[in-house]
Amino acid sequence: MDDCCVDAADGADRYEPVFTGRFAERIARRYAKDGLTPPERRIVEFLADEVGVQGATVLEIGGGIGEIQIELIKRGASASVNLELSSAYEEVAGRVAAKAGTAHAMTRRIGVDLALHPEAVDVADVVILHRVVCCYPDATRLLAAAAGRARRVVVFTHPPRDPLTRLAAASGNLLMRLQRKAYRGYVHSPDAMVAVLEHRGFEARYRQRAGSWRVVGAVRA
Repeated sequence: MDDCCVDAADGADRYEPVFTGRFAERIARRYAKDGLTPPERRIVEFLADEVGVQGATVLEIGGGIGEIQIELIKRGASASVNLELSSAYEEVAGRVAAKAGTAHAMTRRIGVDLALHPEAVDVADVVILHRVVCCYPDATRLLAAAAGRARRVVVFTHPPRDPLTRLAAASGNLLMRLQRKAYRGYVHSPDAMVAVLEHRGFEARYRQRAGSWRVVGAVRA
């Protein structure tokens, strides 16, 4: 399993062959039929019920079609910004936001790697990284950048760091290599990731299991 931190400057070349328009369509169909997934519901419930999102600004890193942002805006958030390294979501994301009636409050930016260029993004009240740290080689740098952009709270999800998950990630990475794709999955240390936020003035007040994911909510102390 690849646990080390490597240069993540390849951007779209790493992610677009994996996170495709077909993948985005599948997510949109699932959202239309079933709503949020269990970890997504946990994120929204924590932010809306325990932190409060009325009038809040939201920055989501790798938010896909934007379903978490849509639900937060419906619950009172004022605006959201979504950063993506794959451009394949855009058509589907625009359609989903328009149908939800939230497009006016949502901005999408392509090609900004927050870990490498945190200054390129405005500070927001809430920063979300759902199913993102496991896709990025340098979780420390990414979470440090996220903390630097968050006024109030950072929420992220990660897979459990157990033998089964590490085996699954290693198998997936082998398949990526055989297909000559640059994308890799990572199983970073949960304690190390939380420590990054704690060193930057946040306290992990929320830790929940949600299916095969773990949800961490860290509030500025």
